[in-house]
Amino acid sequence: MGNIHPTAIVDAKAQLDSSVTVGPYTLVGPHVKIGAGTTVAGHVVIEGHTTIGRDNRIFQFSSIGAANQDKKYKGEPTELVIGDRNTIREFTTLQVGTVQDKARTTIGNDNWLMAYVHVAHDCIVGSNVTMANNATLGGHVEVGDWVTVGGLTGIHQFVKVGAHAMLGFQSAVAQDVPPFMLVDGNPLTVRGINTVGLKRRDFSNERIAAVKQMHKLLYREGRTLEAARAAIEALAQSAPEAAAEVSLMTAFLAGATRGIAR
Repeated sequence: MGNIHPTAIVDAKAQLDSSVTVGPYTLVGPHVKIGAGTTVAGHVVIEGHTTIGRDNRIFQFSSIGAANQDKKYKGEPTELVIGDRNTIREFTTLQVGTVQDKARTTIGNDNWLMAYVHVAHDCIVGSNVTMANNATLGGHVEVGDWVTVGGLTGIHQFVKVGAHAMLGFQSAVAQDVPPFMLVDGNPLTVRGINTVGLKRRDFSNERIAAVKQMHKLLYREGRTLEAARAAIEALAQSAPEAAAEVSLMTAFLAGATRGIAR
């Protein structure tokens, strides 16, 4: 293939669309599949049982699909699955899953992963997620759609981050972060809601007002988590235009396993 640099080593068993570009000194293993329009720069290693979708941009020195860092891992054929139109910058490390969990690490679509980002085994990263330089996900982390993770932020294993949340620079995230929240610090503190992000996504004033009310019920009235959740559920009747946001929040709170960030 003319768009594979002569110094690249692509295993004969790898499945690459004819439009894929591979740069110099890149290594592609036998169990790798790469979709149309994806470009892989030089000095990248793509190995393991890794599937990469369409129109991704993978920058130099990234490590994609390597064996994970779980001491229990014994080389089982677990997976890394990456969607479409992701930008994966320099020195990013994305690793395969473990048989103790889903046996798969998943990256969605249209994500922006900056330099030195690490996504550990069995993580689920949604779509339209931005992870700034040196952001790190421990194993089994779940990150919802449209989340922004600030630089040098670490997320503890098994933590869940709800959609549209924003995690500020150099935060230590050891508890679940509900959708729409703006958090930062060490220890982590909820500062309010991600108003700027919601406006950029064309949330109406009514929907943003309902999100503000959910924040108030969770954090400003001294309610227990169960009482706050019940009050939030009732918002679906008084603010029907925000029914989707209420449903997202109540489902997240029901599934929170590490307690929520306060």
